[in-house]
Amino acid sequence: MTGAVLLALLPVVLLTALGFALRRRRFLADAFWPQAERLGYFVLLPSLFFHSLATARVEAVPVGALALTLILSTLVVAGLVVALRPFLRVDGPAFTSVFQGSVRFNNYVGLTLAAGLFGPKGIALAAICNAAIVPTVNVLCVLVFARHGAARLTPRAVARQLATNPLIVSSLAGMAVQLLGGGLPPGLEPALRSLGAASLPIGLLCVGAALDFSGARSWVGPVASASAMKFLAMPAATVLMAFCLGLHGPALTTAVLFQVLPTASSAYILARQLGGDAPLMAGITAVQTVLALVAMPLVLIGLSAFVPMG
Repeated sequence: MTGAVLLALLPVVLLTALGFALRRRRFLADAFWPQAERLGYFVLLPSLFFHSLATARVEAVPVGALALTLILSTLVVAGLVVALRPFLRVDGPAFTSVFQGSVRFNNYVGLTLAAGLFGPKGIALAAICNAAIVPTVNVLCVLVFARHGAARLTPRAVARQLATNPLIVSSLAGMAVQLLGGGLPPGLEPALRSLGAASLPIGLLCVGAALDFSGARSWVGPVASASAMKFLAMPAATVLMAFCLGLHGPALTTAVLFQVLPTASSAYILARQLGGDAPLMAGITAVQTVLALVAMPLVLIGLSAFVPMG
């Protein structure tokens, strides 16, 4: 299992490093990167979410217990981060990055690991994880941006952001197709799959391109806070909720797996769109990706020592 985790995370590290090198070498014009971020946020990531949720096979999966475990644990950690806000000593935009670093997750890494560990059943479990966490996390993040972001949002603007957020809309649309059972047209399905597959490399290249280590010393506190929430508080809350709800076996393993994933590249894109601290967000994403190489295997090995994972 440790090998599978490391193999899934290695491409993430390499793509982030490549983006950093391309930007520093000025291989592409500076104007390319904002447009690539926009493409990822409004087209590629929504395609990924919609396709994975619309086409997942969810038979014989404990949908209710799994979804509730993920939603409740996310809410618990989100509430803890907000409660600790006065002690973090960061400004509003930086706090939005700490918040995102505490609750967001890298969908592609989770899907790859779940499929590698449990095969087709893992893909179905991963789809349920996405359906539960993606809307929850995006609603919470929009609300935090409205309160603490540089571009303060009115209640009407918050409602508009939630109603038009491409990640929320695509997730809800994918779940609707899943519930209706109609499937996707033969021509549309491979097109969406291809667009979704492009979201990971484009997003990670943009994260790498945004890295600026000139302010690295000021990142230590925020990065440590976000990473402690992500790799300690989040899996602990997930295991607690799972035990309370009777979740076990592969479903429990997948739930913990998704909640200990490093922050996704979409966090940086959202920070750019809604007035967060984008350089700090890129730093948190990069550092967590490296830390996850150690944290994820340790968490899963620790879990396997107490509960069956097969």
